Amino acid sequence: MPAPVRTDGITSLRRVLYRRSPKWQAPSRTPRKARRLGKLALIGAGGVGGNIAHLAAMQDMAEEIALIDIAPGVAAATALDLNHTSGITGAGGRCIGGETLDMVGGAEVVVVTAGRARSPGMTRADLIDVNARVIRQAAEAIRSEAPNAVVIVVTNPLDEMTVEMLRATGFPRERVLGMAGTLDSSRFRNALAQAAGVSPADVDAITLGSHGDEMAPISSRATIKGRPLSVFLSDAQIEACVKDAITGGGQVVALKKSGSATIAPAHASIELINHMRGARTGHVPVSVMLQGEYGIDGVVLGVPAHLGQGVSSKSRNCA
Repeated sequence: MPAPVRTDGITSLRRVLYRRSPKWQAPSRTPRKARRLGKLALIGAGGVGGNIAHLAAMQDMAEEIALIDIAPGVAAATALDLNHTSGITGAGGRCIGGETLDMVGGAEVVVVTAGRARSPGMTRADLIDVNARVIRQAAEAIRSEAPNAVVIVVTNPLDEMTVEMLRATGFPRERVLGMAGTLDSSRFRNALAQAAGVSPADVDAITLGSHGDEMAPISSRATIKGRPLSVFLSDAQIEACVKDAITGGGQVVALKKSGSATIAPAHASIELINHMRGARTGHVPVSVMLQGEYGIDGVVLGVPAHLGQGVSSKSRNCA
């Protein structure tokens, strides 16, 4: 990692005073110029997969986006619908859809969203048996048709399904990631912004650990306008925000009655892909197999990682 930039005392003081003023403006999160993917494949074209395809097409992040779903016509219809938008957006990438898993062939990134969603009263762990079979089928196709791909697992229960994908593909841990921390961190930032009455862009916060009731929103390192949470919120408010982040997915399930969140997970997946292709920089929380980091070995957990071309993920003690 590059050496930290040293700042003189006068500049540091000026920055502190500016963050305390009403003229504070959050740093721009405008995407950087990034490498365009050759092919992005999505196994599962339902709510999450369809939204990922939509966002990816709007950002023109891949020359080809392949949607795959066992439901006849669903993936092809979504692909055609997205292609029809190109006359408005001007995006050059083309979408294709079908039912066979061999369509992942040649993909640089494969996002797996297929599987049963939660119903009210269900925990993510209740889905292990049924969704493990889906993951194994997807892994077999990825291993044979896209042996150099990076796999992002979105299917719940996420940590367990990431382990299943690792075992079934035999890929190194750098190429099998679980999308969880980006979504949980977004929910935590939203809760803090709502409680403090500020823009979410003013909040910097991260959530690590398991994607479930054991997840750990790191309130001690979170900031609002560059300052500790205690400046803006009471301990009770901070605790309520932590709880809201942990139960955010369940809240969506309870309101929908059937199915789970689709839009926020899609945006979280796109964030990971943008880090991989260089559109975003810095660390991002992802679920990876730990090999001694943080004193943990042989367990998939959400940790800060740096993603990019070449080495897909490199865990780093950023927390």
